[in-house]
Amino acid sequence: MIIFSGGTGTPKLLDGLRTVVPESELTVVVNTAEDLEVSGNLISPDLDTVLYLFSDRIDRKKWWGVEGDTFRTHERMKELGIDEGMMIGDLDRATHILRSAFLKEGTGLTEATEKLASLFGVKASVLPMSDAPVSTFVETPDGPMHFQDFWVGKHGEPDILKVDIRGLSEASPSEKVLKALEMDDRVLIGPSNPITSVGPILGLKGMRELLKEKTVVALSPIIGNAPISGPAGKLMGACGLEVSSFGVAEYYRDFLDFFIFDERDSVEESAFESLGCRATRADTLMTSQEKSTELASFVLEIFEELA
Repeated sequence: MIIFSGGTGTPKLLDGLRTVVPESELTVVVNTAEDLEVSGNLISPDLDTVLYLFSDRIDRKKWWGVEGDTFRTHERMKELGIDEGMMIGDLDRATHILRSAFLKEGTGLTEATEKLASLFGVKASVLPMSDAPVSTFVETPDGPMHFQDFWVGKHGEPDILKVDIRGLSEASPSEKVLKALEMDDRVLIGPSNPITSVGPILGLKGMRELLKEKTVVALSPIIGNAPISGPAGKLMGACGLEVSSFGVAEYYRDFLDFFIFDERDSVEESAFESLGCRATRADTLMTSQEKSTELASFVLEIFEELA
């Protein structure tokens, strides 16, 4: 199975999938449009979250970073007058240093990620969406800013006028991603932000066309008119999309076969017929590993039914 992943939502689902599917059978294609360089090292937030999950290092209270990490280097940088813009743990920083060292040796991001996965003992295949650099910027009344500056530095408070994913029009899926799509017809789009987490993956050259030939199941990150977490609502509104589960499905409509939305949502299943896909309700609020496993098992049942 191939899973498209961004930040918090999809890794929680992966946490359930790994209990019902051998990790070696999971291929996770991860958003890299939120990557940025801090203090001379490349940070790949979504990649790191997935790597830390599969290596049992993730901080499950925050769903980012390494459990039990310390922040002595970050604190020392502040003492020296350097504001890094985000809290970077010491153990987490070691990952960034290693990644950057691999890249400086001339390896691409895919190979660097595979080396990290091997060092961490990860059995799943974790793939950056592309080896080409892509960066998400948001236009605000104060000017453009990198997504991480908007979300971490400004706490998602500025109004968004436009979303600009720089470099995306020239970027292609990596060879490993294309190979994975050749080998497996099942694609699961996790409940991550459709605009800045899933959107960059879908925006790669030829990706939407490729997905039309696959069996695609997607999960909504929205309940009612608000995201379960993160700035998805504000971003969807800025892109002219209805902030709802229906709006998410509409964004995926050209390739979507089946859509799963939350049981607490007021939208009717029949509403999705106009988009040419089937839909059903489930408990998508993954508040524990048990809840994640239940949802993952339900997803597998959907794929079996579609097969």
